[in-house]
This record gives sequence, structure tokens and C-alpha cells, in this order.
Amino acid sequence: MTSSQEPYRLTGGGRFGVFGQLWFQVLAGMVIGVLMGHFTPDIGKQMKPFGDLFISLIRMLIAPIIFCTIVHGVCGMNDMRKVGRVALKAIIYFEVITTIGLIFAMVAVNLWQPGVGMHIDPRAIDPKSLPAVAAHAHATGLSDYLLHIVPPTFTGAFTGGETLQIVFVSVLFAVALSALGPIGKPVVDFIEILSKLFFKIVGYVLYVAPLGAFGALAFTVATFGVGSLWSLSNLIVEFFVVSALFTVIVLGGVAWYANVNIFRLLYFIRDELLIVAATTTTESVLPQLMAKMRRAGCEESIVGLVVPTGYSFNLDGTCLYLATTSIFLAQATDTHLSLGQQLGLIIVLLLTSKGAAGVAGIGFVVLAATLASSGTIPVASVTLILGIHRILAEALTFVNAVGNCVSSVVVSKWEGAIDFEKLSETIGTRRAASLVPAAAMAKR
Repeated sequence: MTSSQEPYRLTGGGRFGVFGQLWFQVLAGMVIGVLMGHFTPDIGKQMKPFGDLFISLIRMLIAPIIFCTIVHGVCGMNDMRKVGRVALKAIIYFEVITTIGLIFAMVAVNLWQPGVGMHIDPRAIDPKSLPAVAAHAHATGLSDYLLHIVPPTFTGAFTGGETLQIVFVSVLFAVALSALGPIGKPVVDFIEILSKLFFKIVGYVLYVAPLGAFGALAFTVATFGVGSLWSLSNLIVEFFVVSALFTVIVLGGVAWYANVNIFRLLYFIRDELLIVAATTTTESVLPQLMAKMRRAGCEESIVGLVVPTGYSFNLDGTCLYLATTSIFLAQATDTHLSLGQQLGLIIVLLLTSKGAAGVAGIGFVVLAATLASSGTIPVASVTLILGIHRILAEALTFVNAVGNCVSSVVVSKWEGAIDFEKLSETIGTRRAASLVPAAAMAKR
């Protein structure tokens, strides 16, 4: 990747040292936002537009960046069978990891039991307190989900904000463009220039990331305060511990298999993780994560397919959140769930968790849809966690971001499409020479 495609370098330290680093600027914005939201809540609530502005600016660029990256990467493969092979490997990986995440979270919440003893009567919950969009959430069948992948129009994929639809249209366009042969090369070259252009724009947008972090946290703290933290502190602590353990044990184990040091990876994407923590949406860092995984040595075509697709299929943190909160609400409302019912809930979650990509607050809506699907846990009970959803989102979006970075390295390794020298320099566990497989050495 060229420097023009590395937005994270546009805000480097330079002569300003640590004060010029993006992570420091975002962290400073977060601290100021928390203080303003706590001490001057009336003013803090008015800061929300700053956070919304930053998210909107990034969201504006997601569709063209995904399109350009996928089209240029797929056309560079010159082998359509490889496209299908990569997609199949990625989907299998996504399903295995998200299933492990669901089981991991369910075991943890059953052992910790944060909701036991609350004895909440669901009939006493005012249904009017349930947000309208969540109140009307309903179960989504497999056919509905598959049909939703196809946008109503070709251009509709770029205006609807659905990541999976953008991926579908981009792959379709790339396959057709590649089939044209040499006659399509000018279009491929033009798309490569567009890709560099849009990544340059991302670099400019990142200048307002600290302001976005400030506005998002000022509004959150001012709106929900710290009172809700104490009333449900057991659930908050449990979920943050589970998220940390899942990151270190499960994602760390998978990363180690792919010759990646999970702690070096966390440091490598520290800027993006802070932005995610402030905005509680992984959508705000999708372009940056794609750029950084390419910098870490992953092939452009792999990153272009795996990371955007992972935003719909590889939501590890969302799976942890849905499994944890579902069982918590059952415990809090004294709703008994047998082992068979909990296993059935895992199957439901495997479907409802897909497509909850990036957008702040969407996990809460998906949770309501999950409870509606189960038919056992009262849907109205989701109001119990309404006040702490954004706090829980701090952890779930963190895991989502890390999980998608790990997935791009794993699939790249399976395909032999990784620069081991770059991997070793950035997030690798061993020296570059020892990472190169014998087959790869023979090719050289």
C-alpha cells in the first residue's frame, strides 16, 4: 500500500511528539467529553452532533472504499476460482468463531449469574419505555436474510448503507470486469486511482476524530450518567471480563496460530480501538482497519473481501453481547431456560447476529429480535439494559474490530497471500525468515 492509502500516517506525531499522535488526540477528546458530560450534562447533551458528524463522514466513504478495494483486488487475482475459495474459507472461519463466541459467553453468564436474584416481574415493565424500533423487532427467516443481500437497484447498494449489499455488488462487478480481459484494464487502473483518492479523503476526515470522540462521550455520559452503572454493575463487569478473556484466549489463540501476537495487534490498531470506544460503532474505522491490515502484509484482495464481509458475518463481540444479555434477562425475570432451550437460542443467535454491522445501537434492536424469536424471554425485559447498552457496546465493538483484523490474517495465511516480512515488522510473533513456509520459499 502506498502512503497515500495510509490515513493513519496523516496524523503522525512528527515534531509534536505524542501530542501529534491520533491515539493521544482521541484519548484527550474522550477524557474532556466524559468530564463535560458529568459536570455540565446540559451542555454535554448538545455535543452529540459532533459525534454524529464524524460517523457520517466515515460512513459516506465506506461504500466507495469497499467497492474500489474489492474490484481492484479481485481483478488482480486473475482467478475467479480463488475468489470463491477465499469467500468459502472466510465464511467457514466466521461461523466457527462466532459459534465459539456464543458458547463462550453462555457458559460464562451461567457461571457468573449476574441476573440471579433480581426477580423482575416482566408484567410490571412499561412497554412504552421500549424504543419503537425495538418494540417492532421480529424474527428474520433465512429466506428473508438471503433476499436482503440483493439490493433493490445496483446503485441502491451504495445508498442503503448495508455493507453486505455493497460487497455483493462489488464482487459481481469485479467478476464481470475481470471477464472482459484486456479491454477492461483502463477501468481497473481508474478504480485503483479512485481507491487512493478515497483513502486520502479518509486521512483528512481523521483530523476530526478527536472532536467526534469528544461529542459522542459527552452526550453518552450526560444522557445516561453514572447511576445506571451502579444498578447493573454486575452485568457490566461480567461482560467486560468475558470480552477481555475472549480476546486474549480465543482470538489470541487463533492469532498465535496465524503467527500474530495479539498484544502487538492491539497496539498496532490502538488509534482505531479508541475511536471505536468513543463512537461505539466499528463502522467508524472500517477504512482504517482495511488500510492497516494491508500494511501488516495481508494481500489487498483478501482484505477487500474478508474485512467488509466480516462486518456482517464475523461479529464476535455482538455474539458475546447477545448471548450474555439474553441469558441475563432470563435470569433477571426468573425465566427458566433448559439446556436444550439455551442450545436452541444459540442457533437463533447464529442467524440474528448476522448483519448487525457497525451501526451504533443496532445490537439492542437485534437483541429484541432474538427474544422475539425465542418466544420464552419477555421482549419488554430489554428495557432493563437500555441505560447501559452504550457502556456494553464499548466492549462488544472492541471485540468486533479485533476479530475482523485476526480473520484477515488467518485467511491470508491459508491462501499464502501474506508478506511475512511486513507481518513480522508489525504484528508477527517470530522473525520473518522463520515465518515463510517451505512452499513459499521454493516459489521464490
